[in-house]
Amino acid sequence: MSRNAQFQVWEALLSSRNKRQRLGEFLIHGVRPISLAVEYGWPLRQLLYPAGERLSSWAERLMREADVPAIPLDPVLLSELSERDDADALELIAVGALLPDDLGRLSAGKDLLGVVFDRPTSPGNIGSLIRSADAFGASGLIVTGHAADVYDPKTVRASTGSLFHLPVVRVPSPTDLLDWVTAKRERGLPVKLVGLDERGATLVTDCDLTGPVLTVIGNETVGMSTRWREACDEIVRIPIGGAASSLNAASAGALVLYEAARQRGFSGVMPAES
Repeated sequence: MSRNAQFQVWEALLSSRNKRQRLGEFLIHGVRPISLAVEYGWPLRQLLYPAGERLSSWAERLMREADVPAIPLDPVLLSELSERDDADALELIAVGALLPDDLGRLSAGKDLLGVVFDRPTSPGNIGSLIRSADAFGASGLIVTGHAADVYDPKTVRASTGSLFHLPVVRVPSPTDLLDWVTAKRERGLPVKLVGLDERGATLVTDCDLTGPVLTVIGNETVGMSTRWREACDEIVRIPIGGAASSLNAASAGALVLYEAARQRGFSGVMPAES
């Protein structure tokens, strides 16, 4: 296949958020992310594979299980779409469909543990926080405001496949999510909003995180917005030492999630050896 119009579309999915949004598609790279996308029933549009090359048993199995069009592509062009040099990335690339940004995808019961990431600028941080939220049993992650893209290749890669298991929803502003919280409270679900800030009045270990909770992580540079500070029921801090002035937003979010999981008695399950 040459650099035709279809190839140019796939190429644009790597770098253009507008193109991903308009077409409702994004690229998925790597053995684990593609495997988990298929395992958890994520809607796929196509699988791209290197023309004329022998595929591994993994790739052949995935192509059968995914049950979507498999398109042969010149290995050089496939390499350009992979943005990586390792052999695994060159064997298959999946074209996935974007899921709707519907808060109804979250399981909002009495054990609700949601993570709000407000205006994050780093796709890698979004992906890392998705991974942590998935690992510690969160109900989902909500990205609010003008933010990096959940479906950016760097986000997808950093999530190591957790994007396909954990509900991740984007909302335009805090107001949209706060209206959802208000509706839940009116129906009897006492959702608690807990913000994270280095100057928070309460140590995270002293905050009750056992009920239905949304933890709010602010922008990497400026932290939580005034809107979120005013909305939060409690603002907590993580004690740190050394020369560090603060923690990376995704790292701080992971620690809060761990504390919530610890308080809830979450033990987790070690993944099976592959």
